[in-house]
Parts: sequence; C-alpha cells; structure tokens
Amino acid sequence: MTSTTLRREAGPIGLLFASIGGMVGSGWLFGALNAAKIAGPAAVFAWVIGGVAVLLLAFVYAELSTMFPRPGAVILFPQLCFGDLAAQIMSWVNFLAYVAVAPVEAVAVVSYAANMWPGLAREDVLTGAGLGAAVALMVLFLVVNLFAIRAVLAVNNAITWWKLAVPGATVAALLLVHFRVQNFTAHGFAPAGLGGVFGAVSGSGIIFTYLGFRQAIELAGESSNPGRNLPFAILGSVLFCILLYAGLQLAFIGALPSAALAQGWAGLNFTGISGPFAGLAAALGLPWLAAALYADAAISPSGTGIIYNTTAARVIYASAHGGLLPRPLARLSRQGVPLASLALAFAAGLVFLLPLPSWRQLVTYLSSIGVLAYGIGPVVLSCFRTTLPEAGYPRPFRLAAAQAMAPAAFIVGNLVVFWAGAAVANHVFGGLLAAFIVYCGWQLATRRTLGHLHWRGAAWLAPYFGGLWLITDLGPLQGLGWLGQGGGVVAIALFSLAVLALARRCALPDPQAAKARYGQ
Repeated sequence: MTSTTLRREAGPIGLLFASIGGMVGSGWLFGALNAAKIAGPAAVFAWVIGGVAVLLLAFVYAELSTMFPRPGAVILFPQLCFGDLAAQIMSWVNFLAYVAVAPVEAVAVVSYAANMWPGLAREDVLTGAGLGAAVALMVLFLVVNLFAIRAVLAVNNAITWWKLAVPGATVAALLLVHFRVQNFTAHGFAPAGLGGVFGAVSGSGIIFTYLGFRQAIELAGESSNPGRNLPFAILGSVLFCILLYAGLQLAFIGALPSAALAQGWAGLNFTGISGPFAGLAAALGLPWLAAALYADAAISPSGTGIIYNTTAARVIYASAHGGLLPRPLARLSRQGVPLASLALAFAAGLVFLLPLPSWRQLVTYLSSIGVLAYGIGPVVLSCFRTTLPEAGYPRPFRLAAAQAMAPAAFIVGNLVVFWAGAAVANHVFGGLLAAFIVYCGWQLATRRTLGHLHWRGAAWLAPYFGGLWLITDLGPLQGLGWLGQGGGVVAIALFSLAVLALARRCALPDPQAAKARYGQ
C-alpha cells in the first residue's frame, strides 16, 4: 500500500535543526584550515561575507517557500515562472547540487578516520578499503531515510545537539587555553589581499557549508505550519551558523603554534593537520577534546549526509511530480517516503565515490553548482511580484524591499561563481551544455520536433550561463586575467542586472499552475 501525499509532521524545531544539520557537517572540520591557507587571518571576514551572501538568498526563499510549501520547491519555482524547459534545465543543476553532498560527507568521514587507519586513504584519495567504508556509510544514510519524515528528523535532531555541543566546546576551549593575538599579524592580516578573502568564500568550503540552509525549503511540503515555521528555520539557521563559524575561525587562528606559520599562511602545517582541530587539541594537551573531535568527524558529516539524502530524494520526487522525470519516481510508500527517488539519489551518489579530487576542490565545485541552483530564486521572486500580484496570491512571509534585495542576492550569487575561478566554471557550464545537447537530441529523436519545448521562458538561461562563463574565464583565477577583482565585480553586477531584466521579459505572464495551487 502506498501513500499519495507527504505527511505534514515537520515542526519549527525539526526544520531549524534540519537546516543547521545541513550546515554543520564536514565544513566545520576542514573549512577553517582551508580558509586560513587562502586568506590568512582575514578568513574571519570570509565567513561573514559568505554568510551574508547566503542570508540574502535565505530571505528570498523565506518568501517563495511559504508561497508554495511543496516538497522539492526549488523545481516548482522555475516551472511556474518560466515553464517546463527552464525547470528541466534547473532540475539538472539541482540534481547535481544535491546528490553529490551525501557522498562528499561520506568521503570526509573516511578521510578523517584515515588519521587512525592510514590504509583508508592515500594523499587525500580513498583506497579500496576507504571506498568500501564510504559505500557502507552511504547505505546507512539510505536505511535511516526509509523511515517516515518524523523519524528522520528525530534522528537528525539528536545528532544536531551533538553537532552544536562539540564546535561550541572547541571554540571555548581554544580561546581559553591557547590564544595567540600575534598570529593575526604574522605574515600579514590579509596576505593575499581582498582576492584571497573572496577566493576563500568559494574555494575553502564556506559557501558549500552555508548552503545547508536549503534543507528546510525542501521539507516545506511536510511542515505543519509553513508560514510560521519556514522563515524561523531558514533565517534562524543562517544567523546562528554565521556566529558559530566566525567563532571557530577566530579560535583556530589564535590557537596555532608559532612553528606552524614558519612557511606563511599558504604553507600552514602542523602535526595532525589532516584532522586540523583534533590535531590542535592534541598538541595543546586537550585529549578529551581531541577524542570528541574524532568522534564528531564521524557524527557531524554522517548527520549531514542523512539529511541531504532526505532532501535529494524530495528534489527528485518534485521533478517527477512536475513531469520532468518518469512518474514512478513520484510514488510514495505507506510511510510517505519517496522510495524510488531515494534509490536514484543513492545510485547517483555512488558515482561520486569514485576516486575524487581533494575535499577542498570538490566543495569548490559544489559551491558553484549550489549557488546556480539557488540563484534562480531572486529572479523568480522579482518576476512573481508582477505575474503573481499580492492581491490574488498572498505571501505568508513578505520580504521587505524585495525589488532591491532580489537583485542584490542575484549579484552576490553570481560573484560566488566568479570567485570560484575558471577551472570550476569550465566543468560546471561545460557539463550543463553537454546535458542540454543530449536532451535536445533525445527530444528530437522521440518527438521529431523541438517546437513543444517552452523556448521563450528559457531564453534568458543561454545568455545567463554563457555570459557568466565568459566573465569568469576572463577573470584572475585560472582565467585569462583580463579582469581583475574590482573589474570582475563591476562586470558581474552590470551583467546580473541585465540578465534580470531579460528574465522578467521571458517570464510567463499568467502561471496557470499557480492558479491551480490557490484553487482559482
């Protein structure tokens, strides 16, 4: 026996902890080290900049998700606003952004465990034994998700309490036991300048970490009171994590022994660096904290992997429910669990467990694809203020100054892609172009025409993706260098405003699906 609807059993604390659980994973274990290597002590500001950037997106999605509290809402928004072709393209982006996270967390657990069992990894790449351990973790994530959403969130809530306690204790212990103020001026406060600070936002796992706020959005259809619960969960989780991560970065820099900085910030090195916080705790004579950190290296990423498996299945479910994937993927079990979608998320995740680049390189890629997945939100919000006027489509949560906030969020999201550099952009946009060509070929082979596709609604995506790709390739990071950091920021800002204006012209003037949502 199967269910036809997802169960509305997610309350405000469950949603809040889902988003916090999505943000406190492997990012806190590795992010402070990577950010310090790139930006030096100025990495503290990188966490604030990244948090503010994501907070802008969070404000946008607080309005959108309460208008349409559906599972996999990020697929629904572009479908209502721009039609099926735009939604199809964005479904590919979201698919990649979601299914890769759970295996990345599994890789993080095994990589940290390699400090005690070296046979699990060699030079940051998993060995055969490490790959087997990661697959076993992926199976565990899947098994937990076979239970109803209430049970999944209960497991996540229990794990999140632990995930909050250990980072909090780490900040307190490092600040009290060993805090060297002189570390903040050693080799310069910002040795790589503003470019290093901006590079750390994309390249150290900062954006990857913060994008966990989206968990509450994907569970909107299972919330008992989305108008109240979602803004609380989305905004509360981001604000909390800005404070947590800035504190962790501050404590990490202050706790470093002077010898670790002998080669400068880019050459930062000390015993136990592959498990940076645990290594510092052991060096400072805090074995109890080191033990807790090694335990957390298994618990925190595993909790994040579980909750991302949950939401990845909801994105696939929403795509199938909207006709973008085969309908069997929209079937639910008696417990209201999208089993087929879970299976697909698990199978796709296994592909990412093949020998991967370093955690840092992989999360830089995921930061860009994640921002693209959510960057469409500000565009949709701006369009909906015209096509879905508030008189007929009330907002349980209304974003003040949306016509200024939405463009700002769109610009900042595009800057994150620019700061990630040309190498990442080439992979992301090259992959999307290949997927689009294959999709059109399949449509032409099966339908003998491409005229049925909603070309007008998706027309703005080609100049958007192509232009962002070009500007990034002209930038200073692995690009041609024709644009410096300042010139790149100006170019991205002007380009984003032009794309936003074009998207408004391409938006569907009368979204019929939205009318059906409100019963009009």
